[in-house]
Amino acid sequence: MTNRPQQYRFHQGDRVLPFAASEYDARLADLREIMEHHGVEACVFTSMHSIAYYSGFLYCSFGRPYGLVVTATESVTISAGIDAGQPWRRCHGDNITYTDWQRDNYWRAVASVTGEGRVIGCEADHLTLVQSEKLNAFLKPKRGVDISKAVMEQRMHKSAAELEIIRHGAAVADVGGFAIREAVKEGLREIDIAMAGRDAMELEIAKRFPDAEYRDTWVWFQSGINTDGAHNPVTSRKLKRGDILSLNTFPMISGYYTALERTMFVKECDPASRRIWDINVAAHEYGISLLKPGVSCAEVTAKLNTFFEEHQVLQYRTFGYGHSFGVLSHYYGREAGLELREDIDTVLEPGMVISMEPMLTIPEGQPGAGGYREHDILFITEDGNEDITKYPYGPETNIVG
Repeated sequence: MTNRPQQYRFHQGDRVLPFAASEYDARLADLREIMEHHGVEACVFTSMHSIAYYSGFLYCSFGRPYGLVVTATESVTISAGIDAGQPWRRCHGDNITYTDWQRDNYWRAVASVTGEGRVIGCEADHLTLVQSEKLNAFLKPKRGVDISKAVMEQRMHKSAAELEIIRHGAAVADVGGFAIREAVKEGLREIDIAMAGRDAMELEIAKRFPDAEYRDTWVWFQSGINTDGAHNPVTSRKLKRGDILSLNTFPMISGYYTALERTMFVKECDPASRRIWDINVAAHEYGISLLKPGVSCAEVTAKLNTFFEEHQVLQYRTFGYGHSFGVLSHYYGREAGLELREDIDTVLEPGMVISMEPMLTIPEGQPGAGGYREHDILFITEDGNEDITKYPYGPETNIVG
């Protein structure tokens, strides 16, 4: 055991990344300016979103720690032996593989890049107590700096290359939406319809990005009472005539998340449901008109709250009206500083990407019961916004089956 290595480099194959090397170099240059501003000598990133943003590598943890160490001159991903050469092929910069013959070789690999006694930047919102203690034990930092908020703010401003991949993602989500619309039939299960949308999106991603890794694209297709929550999983519930439906397609392209969400009904929509649906569609359109540079998230939220209050449905709103897009997912990462909520004062700027997704949930037993949600993705431009979601919303298109 004693002569086995604690770490090594296993670099084989051709490197394939979502973006050109110049894109990652630009991100790292901006990061190093942030580090200099905060007096940080080395950053130790542990989250999937930050590692993917700065290196392109999207890890699969399975209980093992992964990392990215950035100094003034180096950018090094830290990965486990189980992944062999894949992390190097899919990352920008250097890669070190740590072995598991000895506990905490991960931290020894990190320390081989950072050294001891440095000012270390880390993600306080991601490090567990256990890993934070190990960071202190192995790196012996002179000082620790929580870098998470600053790098989140960097991620909120998209490059031209990011806007392009997000645009592709929205188009793939539309493909999934049309596939679901065609698949809806009385008597089919939610899972049957969800699979049709997922399969269509994965095939479309493979067509658009033949060199990518394919993972994590999914659909939440909900019906009846299952529409009450925005994130309710798919079930085997069978569709019935008059059911309210929620179409939610989520293509994942190299860690970049996009979404399409639409209210639908099976064959018919009763008057009480139509009333709530029309109000939510009107809120959606009003909300889109509010998204422009110079307006804060809280201001947009307040105006939409007033709109819902005037229609006496504000009590049925359960969460914010929209959020940022980029390197994020339902199980990792979120740019929490760019959400349409009362407690977010971030001012919209060109280059930001945000959704408009009002939702009303009418409790079971009341007229119009169910969850109503429309969702478009908007690029904030110099003078307003560009809606990159093309699948139509509203009763004219989405009474189906």
